[in-house]
Amino acid sequence: MTLKIAFSGTGHISRVHARAAQSVDGVDLVAVVNHQSPSMADYAAQFDISRQYATVQELLRAGDVDVLIVSTPNYLHAPQAIAALEARVHVMVEKPMSLNTREAERMLRASKQSGAKLMVAHCWRFDEEVNWIKQQIDDGKLGKILRTKGYGVHVNWGPGGWFVEARYAGGGALADMGVHAIDVARYFLGDPQPLSVYARISTDYTNYDVDDSGALWINWAGGATSIVESGWWWPHADGPEASTQLYGSKAFAQLFPTRLEVPDRVAETVKTIDPGFPPVREEQCPQIMYDRQMAHFIGCIREDLRPNPGGAEGLVNMQIIDAAFESSRSGQVIYL
Repeated sequence: MTLKIAFSGTGHISRVHARAAQSVDGVDLVAVVNHQSPSMADYAAQFDISRQYATVQELLRAGDVDVLIVSTPNYLHAPQAIAALEARVHVMVEKPMSLNTREAERMLRASKQSGAKLMVAHCWRFDEEVNWIKQQIDDGKLGKILRTKGYGVHVNWGPGGWFVEARYAGGGALADMGVHAIDVARYFLGDPQPLSVYARISTDYTNYDVDDSGALWINWAGGATSIVESGWWWPHADGPEASTQLYGSKAFAQLFPTRLEVPDRVAETVKTIDPGFPPVREEQCPQIMYDRQMAHFIGCIREDLRPNPGGAEGLVNMQIIDAAFESSRSGQVIYL
């Protein structure tokens, strides 16, 4: 069965998703949605798309579409996804899933009621190095994971446009970059539920009306803790986007640069297991990661499987982000 796929949004990440869709057999790129006609025309020409619409509602009224990829500013994620899901159109939505937990719950409910699939594009779950670390964890080589530390930081750089306006983005660096570090940690830990969050979130390097700095402490069911740093325009970060350190009862693992360190306490030595990945990636976010993500989503639609990460995983990340902002405002630990 050929699946007809449409794209809402015409920015960089939407074009990454369109290239990913082109890599999947049995998929036709049929429509694009954007309120700016010149950008939409350019997108349609690049990907040989014939149908163009100013709104998702116009697209859905026209019909004849199976899948919608939502890559618009954050404030449009929930309304566009819910409209499509209610029309029984499968949806993959960019991260963050929504502006807040309340919207995320509505999205998940719309998916359950209609039966249409909902996937959240937490792309790092499809990275080769991430999954090498995940395999070491699943094989028991790290023992019990006690704590993690992860980074979602842009060094000496930050976005502009709608990303830095609260009415469109909801949050700043935490929603944009910190969510990557949160989701990678949770993926490594086996998707536990968060028990509590303590955070300090601020705007230190810019005059944006959204945050550019954040530090979170997350306590998880099962006993692990995670420290997460988020930021734009920082002068330094201890690792690139999604870089994560994992402290296990048996070993230590590092993502970017990726390796496993296994101590021998009797011999007082440390064995380093190097999987052979380049110490510095030529491209931190390679296209192949998004190709795998898209292939997973299309496969779930065809085989009637629940996408992972789906709405439930995206919802937990939004709960953590909301709790982090509440903690920062109140100065208190927020219990979930």
